[in-house]
Amino acid sequence: MNKNILAIDIGSTKICAIIAEKLDNGQLQILGHGIVKSQGIKKGSIVNIELASKAIKKAVSDAKRISGSNIESAIVSISNSYTKSINSSGIVNIPHKDIGIKEIHRVLNTALYNANVPSEYEIIHVLPYNFKVDDQDFVEDPYGMNATRLEAEVNIIMTQKSNLSNLKKSVKSAGIEIEDIVMNGYASSIATINNDDKELGVAIIDLGGQTSTLTVYTGNAIRHSDFFGIGSNHITSDLSIALHTPLNVAEDIKLLHGDLTDISSDSIELPIIGNDDKKSLVSLDIIRDVILARIEETLLILEKMFEKSGLKEKVGSGVILTGGGTNLKGIRDLAQSIFSNMPVRIISPNTSNIKGMFEELKNPAFSSVIGLLLYKNGEHAEYEINYSQNLLHNKNAEEDNLKDIKINTKFEDNEKEDGYYGSSSSNENKKISLGEMTKVDKNSNNQVNKVITWLKQLF
Repeated sequence: MNKNILAIDIGSTKICAIIAEKLDNGQLQILGHGIVKSQGIKKGSIVNIELASKAIKKAVSDAKRISGSNIESAIVSISNSYTKSINSSGIVNIPHKDIGIKEIHRVLNTALYNANVPSEYEIIHVLPYNFKVDDQDFVEDPYGMNATRLEAEVNIIMTQKSNLSNLKKSVKSAGIEIEDIVMNGYASSIATINNDDKELGVAIIDLGGQTSTLTVYTGNAIRHSDFFGIGSNHITSDLSIALHTPLNVAEDIKLLHGDLTDISSDSIELPIIGNDDKKSLVSLDIIRDVILARIEETLLILEKMFEKSGLKEKVGSGVILTGGGTNLKGIRDLAQSIFSNMPVRIISPNTSNIKGMFEELKNPAFSSVIGLLLYKNGEHAEYEINYSQNLLHNKNAEEDNLKDIKINTKFEDNEKEDGYYGSSSSNENKKISLGEMTKVDKNSNNQVNKVITWLKQLF
């Protein structure tokens, strides 16, 4: 059965809504989209719920009008400025020796249980980056493997409940229910990297209007994410201040003459703020220097953030640039000189599995919203606990008895599930009770049962 998907990317510069249909062959068909200028949002944070809601409603209404769909729930992006991440680990016993979906769900839940999540924060993603089966480390996919113990190391991405509440209110006031929430940097990475990038390790930098995000993949998983409150709109502000010209004129200058490779002695006439009758003559060389100074500063800060992550040496596929800021000519060469000894690429969103793409949506500025569509179409991590506290995976396995596994549920020692125990860097492994160790299958022979009964009486 075909199903419509509504994706809403809430950015600082623009809000984009896309409605797509999921076809029987697994592809997506774009039905309609709406793009409006952001209101009530600064540096990724909602500062005016009413204005933000109006902008969201307008973008969604445009998409509905074009598509003819009346969808009322959506997958929504949340800015990296809202989020923070921590690492944790967990271990579970495998009583039946075969690792299934239930065991993978349990080990991720155990890692979350062991994490020190502040009470004022809510979980957005639980993303495993390493599985260990018995003594075998760096297992990419433990599903179906034979083992007695399964361990997982995870990256937990969370956000403050107050920030999440503001996002929910803004979307709900626009007449839309939130079905799922995905971190902006994660969505952008889904739309831009391939399997080789994941395996070799890659850093994705999304240069937005008011923000820039850094997401680092190593070993097929997200290991680090960060945020910086500077984007291409600051170039516009710098030009306006340096050239004493209105912001709308400065924006046009950036779009028309934003070429870092062009060294020219030509000049252009610009209007002066507060004096419409008088114009000033400005050299294109000066314009280039203003733009270069800002974008160079931004990339240098992002490079330091990358270095600070401690993962730079584990990235073999280099740096991927995406987002609207990459439309600036010559930015790849500048980034190449800053991220020395690393290949740098500018990547537009991957639309090979999407039919009916509008030409304007193929721009790097729309990587995040395309990533939301792909995420909803199953192109998420191999395993992940999402915002709705569900385990996402692409296995064709039954998920019996998963409903009793709760996120962040604290178990007493005598209430732990059979073969279920946790570990973290700050806690020793909890012991399994004799009752748990001696549980056997109903088909076990009578002699074994007699021994078990004797042991229980003895202890």
